[in-house]
Amino acid sequence: MRYLIVWAFLVAATSFEASGDALVRLGLFERAGSGRIVLMAAGAVLLFLYGVMLNLAPLPFSRVVGLYIATLFVVWQVVSFFTYRAVPTFPILAGGALIVAGGLLVSFWAPAA
Repeated sequence: MRYLIVWAFLVAATSFEASGDALVRLGLFERAGSGRIVLMAAGAVLLFLYGVMLNLAPLPFSRVVGLYIATLFVVWQVVSFFTYRAVPTFPILAGGALIVAGGLLVSFWAPAA
């Protein structure tokens, strides 16, 4: 149950981070005037919420980082698809599999006592 709670915090954090970054990017490169300011301000709020959620996850930071990176990769691909219509290529999926596997190792592989 504890890991489900941690995972919920991480999904929220990574969703805020990936969405916030996407809004900042849209504001920088695809809008002008007040639309640019609104998108960048909304992105800044989401990036702040990402930091809050990541640090509220009830797991030591050294263990949460691996799971966070794995979750971030998956969420970023989803946000990238829906925001930019970017379909991940085979190299992205292969590298992503390594990222997810590494993140799971960092978070769950307990050293022998």
